[in-house]
Amino acid sequence: MELCQLSALELGKKIKSKEVGVVEATKAVLENIEKREQTYHCYVTVCKEEALTQAEAVQKKIDAGELLSPLAGVPTAVKDNMCTKGMQTSCACRMLETFKPIYTATAVQKLQDAGAVIVGKTNMDEFAMGSTSETSYFGVTKNPWNTEHVPGGSSGGSAAAVAAEEAFYTLGSDTGGSIRQPASYCGITGLKPTYGTVSRYGLIAYASSLDQIGPMGKTVEDVAEIYKTIAGHDKKDSTSVNQPAPSFTLCEDMKGKKIGIPVEFFGEGIDSDIKEAIYSAAKVYESLGATVEEIKMPMIRYAIPAYYIAACAEASSNLSRYDGIKYGYCAEKYDDLIDLYYRSRSEGFGSEVKKRILIGAFVLSSGYYEAYYNKALQVKALIKQSYDEAFGKYDFLLTPTAPNTAPKIGESLKDTLKMYLSDICTVSVNLAGLPGLVVPCGFDKAGLPIGLQLIGKAFSEETLLNAGLAFQTATDFHTKTPMGKEA
Repeated sequence: MELCQLSALELGKKIKSKEVGVVEATKAVLENIEKREQTYHCYVTVCKEEALTQAEAVQKKIDAGELLSPLAGVPTAVKDNMCTKGMQTSCACRMLETFKPIYTATAVQKLQDAGAVIVGKTNMDEFAMGSTSETSYFGVTKNPWNTEHVPGGSSGGSAAAVAAEEAFYTLGSDTGGSIRQPASYCGITGLKPTYGTVSRYGLIAYASSLDQIGPMGKTVEDVAEIYKTIAGHDKKDSTSVNQPAPSFTLCEDMKGKKIGIPVEFFGEGIDSDIKEAIYSAAKVYESLGATVEEIKMPMIRYAIPAYYIAACAEASSNLSRYDGIKYGYCAEKYDDLIDLYYRSRSEGFGSEVKKRILIGAFVLSSGYYEAYYNKALQVKALIKQSYDEAFGKYDFLLTPTAPNTAPKIGESLKDTLKMYLSDICTVSVNLAGLPGLVVPCGFDKAGLPIGLQLIGKAFSEETLLNAGLAFQTATDFHTKTPMGKEA
């Protein structure tokens, strides 16, 4: 097995046993990036020299016994909306094309403290607004399973980098499914943690009440270890939950577990291949001793409009700070201050971002606030209540991650409504602030991956990860790789 085919924990063990050096592992990833990046375009920034310097320093600390994390020395990459000191952090937008932060996001810093080697920043939809990674100012990321298709979004670069073996694991952010949907499209594992369990300090905001950083990797074990590393209270983040970092050992026992399948997730528009794969996964859980039942959650049908009203409203507010004055893109020619604002924002933001800012400004405007934004918040509360009722009976829920597998490049941008509806299976989890785990569970007739979504009550990451491990132990979908098709 080639070095880059190993999981993050497998590589970590080899580094600890001195079978592999940190510099050797980093060079292997950088070689893959150099060989494959022109095809897949997973990265906005690759920091070759900095990564090799990091690798040398980490190796010395490992040799001195200062780094004990199972992830020590393992090369990784982070989504380009997380601040990294001295390293370009652009949000894949012209507005921040030259921005280099003076501090590092807490989640990224925790990985570095554990001995991670960061090789670069991954591509994404501009300001995390999109479901395909096509709105990036720096170009489209392609799905490693089929380069005519998108990798999902907005964390498409992070997902594609893992699938293309251009990183052993990555960090993404999830506002309405942006970790889980690309994980499904690219055939990898992704976790959206409970809101507040992972610090958002240093994550450039899209919608502050919905955004959450989370891990993406090849296996549930990798994702669990990354989650334990980055989670925990952070006094720099006012939304951070005041509880210690999680500590648990995975257990794949599913006997006696009760699983609910909300029928609303299988309505009109769900591909038959996906429905078949999800119900086949349910049978796997039954064979492991779990009880699976269909349930009704009628409020889920209102998740999409509630999400896009709330998210766009917050985006409108958060992005108002980019005015061409303090930092970021500034128009070269303008007549006066108002014209400077106008030209900088018109030229600095892409069409999808401007569209969502306008929607947000509209729903927050006088006369429409009560009719739209306030109603969306009320629906958000009802959706949370609906989940609470379900978790009074079930340990976790089992659903599709998306209604279809990865669409072809260009298809979604032609039909904005269709792109928004691709989030129908994921946005309710963010509205309720719950954790969601995606694991590969099959392939459609075209050979594109299908992801199974597991949803749990708040702070039940351990339960979801155990369930994901049980499924991966019983199946081999997570072992399939698009790189196996290479000559």
